[in-house]
Amino acid sequence: MTLPAEAYLWFKTLHIVGVVVWFAGLFYLVRLFIYHVEAEELSAELKGPFQQQYCLMERRLANIITTPGMVVAVSMAVGLLITQPSWLHQAWMHAKLAFVAALLVYHWFCYRLMGQLQRGECRWSGRQLRALNELPTLLLVIVVMLVVFKNQFPTGAATWFMVALVVFMAASIQFYARWRRLRQEAAATSSEANVG
Repeated sequence: MTLPAEAYLWFKTLHIVGVVVWFAGLFYLVRLFIYHVEAEELSAELKGPFQQQYCLMERRLANIITTPGMVVAVSMAVGLLITQPSWLHQAWMHAKLAFVAALLVYHWFCYRLMGQLQRGECRWSGRQLRALNELPTLLLVIVVMLVVFKNQFPTGAATWFMVALVVFMAASIQFYARWRRLRQEAAATSSEANVG
């Protein structure tokens, strides 16, 4: 069976759309996990309703957006490989597929964490989840660079600058979360001192 000439362009278009949807879901899903875990610090009358709402939001996001995005991205990638089978013999594609496999494991792990949160068995802290939330960003940057540069993957100063930028962004998010938490603790201590 011969595919029409425009099949490659349709597969590519839908693959990009699937990747965007998948990553949007992955980024927001772990953010919901952070809020879910941090709801433990709320008063008893607020904790239950907030955690129930987060469970609902997590399930809907995972099942209606994130997983369908993954299915579209992966199935359209298969279509691309059917139209361009020579890519399977190139090193950049082998590396890309390895990183995509890591993303699929990350996706599965998010479902596992979601189940633990819904059962009240999650041992991850908000800080650990924030660090986990940076992993797909790093994988996304690497995969996009592999697709753009293919076998001429850059190893010069610009590449290391990009890696440093991603690490800096991840560290900034971690430092901001810590600073915000310390401010909240200081405000709570100050208000307790004023009441006493």
